[in-house]
Parts: sequence; structure tokens; C-alpha cells
Amino acid sequence: MSAPKPSTHVNAAASKGFMRPINRFLEQWIPSALTFAIVLTLIVAVLAFILTGAGPAEVVTGWGEGLAGLLEFMTQMCLILLLGHILANTGPVQKLLSRLARVPGSPAFAYVFVFLVAAIASLITWGLGLVVGALLAREIAVQARSRGLKVHFPLLVASGYSGFVVWHMGYSGSGPLTAATPDSFLAESLGGQVVPVSETIFSAWNMLAVLGVIIVCGLLIFLIAPKQDAPVYELPQSVDSESRSTVDEEVVTPADRIDASRILTLIVGLALVVYLVIHFAQGGGLTLDIVNWSFLALIFLLVRNPFELIHLTKGAASNVGEILLQFPLYAGILGIMSATGLIQVFSDALVSIANPTTFGVLALISAGLVNFFVPSGGGQFAVQGPIMLDAANQLGVDPSVAIMAVSYGDQWTNMLQPFWALPVLAIAGLKMRDILGYTSVTFLGSGVVMALALFFVSL
Repeated sequence: MSAPKPSTHVNAAASKGFMRPINRFLEQWIPSALTFAIVLTLIVAVLAFILTGAGPAEVVTGWGEGLAGLLEFMTQMCLILLLGHILANTGPVQKLLSRLARVPGSPAFAYVFVFLVAAIASLITWGLGLVVGALLAREIAVQARSRGLKVHFPLLVASGYSGFVVWHMGYSGSGPLTAATPDSFLAESLGGQVVPVSETIFSAWNMLAVLGVIIVCGLLIFLIAPKQDAPVYELPQSVDSESRSTVDEEVVTPADRIDASRILTLIVGLALVVYLVIHFAQGGGLTLDIVNWSFLALIFLLVRNPFELIHLTKGAASNVGEILLQFPLYAGILGIMSATGLIQVFSDALVSIANPTTFGVLALISAGLVNFFVPSGGGQFAVQGPIMLDAANQLGVDPSVAIMAVSYGDQWTNMLQPFWALPVLAIAGLKMRDILGYTSVTFLGSGVVMALALFFVSL
């Protein structure tokens, strides 16, 4: 008897209730993120005409001059994704994933375990979390099959992707790190000051929220796991563990021998470690650049030679192209809003319906909605960050609450927005509809925890 299709039975059961129509709509009508960026540009331009009285020349000029406004930030975001992907595919990390895959002794534990590992990896860096979740799900499915354990592969993959729901609370959170970076595009909204990560990422209330999201979502994944005798979709027999491609460059010339030597990569890795130690010893803070250099140091220490690093970089580069194309459009949107005063209009509207207690929850909901149109966390902060910070300032709300509310909203609706799921699904060989019923459960559970965290911190 052949295994049922992954989009049937258990997955359908997971998406029963009011989420099912929403899931069906998302599957059929959500276009590409690039299309959203173009449409959003047009919408913002029209709103600037209507709400601010700006003329066509002012709107177009603001847009054109804004296109280059996020070039440094765009590079930082691309590096986080690129370096996270490279790190996940280094030999030591691949070996670690293979060993971790042997840990679960039951299907129910396997689902929760994949979620937990992916969540921890996402807290380290979102690029690493995405890749690790998919690779670990696949590896566990292969090893479970050889051990006679029947695991539902779509739920394994959904569990891996669900770990991504905490990324913006962690070490690579683009919003909090941008606010902590001097002279960033948020500096003007912050009055020229910075908000250190001790008040955002490493605040006690955010770390408690992280713990709460992981516990609640882990429990929900355990509860929706197929029962022992329920039909499941296993990884097909034809699919084996994806062996890591080896780098067998021909070593003939002296130049080849240099490229095949570990000495050069080791020197760079150690030099970066020394720099980071000096930076923190002298009182330096955590910024986007420092996060990237810490990952770069790890990569140079873990790869065997320049040959391998070049090979891994080529494999990771394809994931960066769409971000490079979209960010100038996000920067142009920010340019329109700044030049025409639309930022002030939006922030005044939020102030009119919010108060210091409800601001955080309302900001979370609005950020969750904006994330459907601007799925990049960095791009979303470029568009929405200044608005929320201005509104928070008018209401007397701590800027750290505004920063984390936008961060929470961005990661929250990623569980429904297919953009970041695409690389995970490509590795797993599934479609969004195969996991959407399960990630909807993560969406609901995490949303409740994050809303409560923002509500209580605002009291």
C-alpha cells in the first residue's frame, strides 16, 4: 500500500476551523515578494498624493533619491543570510546534525526536537535556522525509516520551519541590531541615539517571551502529532540522506596547493576572533556588523580550505539574489514616506487609536499585516520602523517596546507568509500547502504569547 500524499489526512486535520479558509486563500492568491514590493510602492505613492498633498515630482524625487538609502543595510542583511547558509553547510555542522538526528526515540519527540533545534539555530542567526530546520528534518526522516519509526515528514518539515518564529528575538534580529547600530537609518527616529540590545534582545521580558513561545509551540506540535496508528506520509524510499558534496579540486600548481591549504583560512578566522575579543573588551556593543563578523570567524575556522569556502559560497549565493533586488524598492518606499511626510500621517493615525498600554499589541498586529507585503525583516523595519518609533515617542512609550513589537510581528506571520519557507520546502521537496496547516498552529500559539508579553511590559 503506497503512502498517502502529504497534503491529505493529518495535515488537513491540523488546519480545521477558522484558519482553513485563510490557508486556502494564502495558497492561491499570495504572489511573489517582488510583486508585493512593486505593488506596495504604487500604493504608498498614491497615498502620498491623497494624504499629504505632495505633487508627482515630489513623490518621484523622494522615491528616486531614496533608492540608494539602504545600501549599507542591504549588504548587512544579505551577509547574514549568506553566512548563515554557509555555516549550516560546513562539515562540522553537517556532522553535528547527523548526530542530533539519532537522538529522537519516538515520532512525537522527533517533531518537538526538530522545532527546538531549529528555534535555537534561528536565535543564533536566522539564515542558519532556516537551513538547519530543513536539513535536520530530512536527516531524522531518513534515520527514522532505517530504525522502523514511522514519522510524518510534512510535520517534521513544518516543525523545522516553525523554529523560525523566534528569529527576530535573537542574536541576528535585524530591527534591534539596527537600533543598536550608530548612524543607522533609525537614528533620526531615535533622536540620534541608539537602543542597546540589553534593552531589546537581551532584556528579561524578551527572553521570557522567547522561552514562552518555545514552550507553547513545542507543546502544540506535540499535541497535533499523528497518533500511533494514524496514517502518515513518510519520506519516500528513493530519497536518502543528502550527502554533502565534497570539494575535490585538482591540486597541480603551487597556487592550487595554496588554495587547498587550511593555513590561510585559519589565520583569517583567528584574526577575526582576536578582533572581536578586543572589540568587546574595549566596551564595544553588538551591532549588525559585529554579528556578521562573528559568523564569518566561525566559518573561516570550520572550513578546510579556501577551495571549500568558495564552493559553499557559490551554493549559498543563489538565496541572496531576491533580497538584493527588493531592498532598493523598500528604500524607495521609505524615501517617499520621508520626503512627503507620510510617516507622520501614519504615526498620527496610530496614536489616535492607541494608548501606552495597548500600543505594543496594536503595533504587533500591524507589523504582522505589513509582513505579508514586506516579508524581509530588514525591509519591514525600513518601511515601518520610523512610523512606530515616532508613534511611540508621541505616546511616551519606551522605544524598545516599539522595536520588539515590529520584530515580533515580522516573525509571527512568517508562519503564514510563504516567502521564507521556499528554501526550506526546496530542501524538503514539499509545497507550502503540505505544511501550512501545521505552521498555522504555531502562528496561533506564538501570537498569543507575544501579545501577552507586549501587553504586560507596557503596564
